[in-house]
Amino acid sequence: MASLFAGVAPPAGLDGIRLSIGEPKHPTPGFITEALIEHLHGLSVYPSTRGSDKLRAAICDWLVRRFAVPAASLDPARQVLPVNGTREALFAIAQCLVDRSRHPLVMMPNPFYQIYEGAALLAGAEPYFLNTTRDNHYLPDFDSVPEAVWKRCQLIYLCSPGNPTGQVIERRAMQALIERAHRYHFVICSDECYSEIYQDEDRPPSGLLSAAAEMGITDYRNCLVFHSLSKRSNAPGMRSGFVAGDARMIDGFFRYRTYHGSAMPPPTQDASVRAWQDERHVVENRLLYREKFAAVADILAPVLDVEIPPGGFYLWQHTPIDDQAFALELYRQQNVEVLPGSYLSRDTATGNPGKDHVRMALVAPLDECVEAAQRVRAFVEHL
Repeated sequence: MASLFAGVAPPAGLDGIRLSIGEPKHPTPGFITEALIEHLHGLSVYPSTRGSDKLRAAICDWLVRRFAVPAASLDPARQVLPVNGTREALFAIAQCLVDRSRHPLVMMPNPFYQIYEGAALLAGAEPYFLNTTRDNHYLPDFDSVPEAVWKRCQLIYLCSPGNPTGQVIERRAMQALIERAHRYHFVICSDECYSEIYQDEDRPPSGLLSAAAEMGITDYRNCLVFHSLSKRSNAPGMRSGFVAGDARMIDGFFRYRTYHGSAMPPPTQDASVRAWQDERHVVENRLLYREKFAAVADILAPVLDVEIPPGGFYLWQHTPIDDQAFALELYRQQNVEVLPGSYLSRDTATGNPGKDHVRMALVAPLDECVEAAQRVRAFVEHL
């Protein structure tokens, strides 16, 4: 992005609007901030890598409420581990689980959150990209993967709702993948950090643990889920999340993490308990995103083929011209930053699946998103 925009001077009379970065901008709920301040006395002790009993219990209770998994199937002492945001955990899990002596392969969607690829490479594995395109409704096609690839696979990253597509992997597809994971002995790492931002209040996205439980796999063998308060609770600065699932994997990850010194600070743990126990602020958060999606889609629909995704806060927009040219000229003419889709993807034998798309993060306040959409429309009308 810096190279693309280098030397370009946008109109001085237009304030810049950044839709390129997926950082939540809604206010952090006051009760979370107050809980942090209230528990600052906890700084006098070293925190445990496992986190407090109270935090792990709150996480398990939330998983049971949200994903309808059997309460008896989740042991707070063995199947949950607090982490400092999903990013560090998604990276570290590959370093913990990948056996580089066996010519490993790590699968991931394409386009994708760049941490997946970096984690695979630094674990000594070969990335294998599952292209998500308009033709397959921006979802990974697991049936198209050759058996030889499955045999080498040690870990697969999922993201549902997806970044950047916002598409949701249905439960049946997850269950078919779980069957493959057991057959070929790989681990599914499901990045579900956008699971609490969705359009239909009556149809929350399914999760990997609920898919496994429905199959009777209540030990969640070969299944790990990653969740965060960053998007759900607008608290990216807290760096609070968790990984849950297969107790064997959690135990190995715990032992790995003790060497990192990456235990969550006690005040953050106490504030996280409050956040996982409250749903009112999460419902209100979803309403704000729905309002922005509806307003932006209404403005852009006459000039672009707009499709509101079922989840997440990104608009994955197909562009009428090359995505880099679209982003550059939009910035030059309207001082609006969007992320070229090809920057989120890797070239494959069938092309770059992010080409001719841009990602627009609808994280700014409503009036700013509306202003950005109006500028995008004006830009497209004059192409």
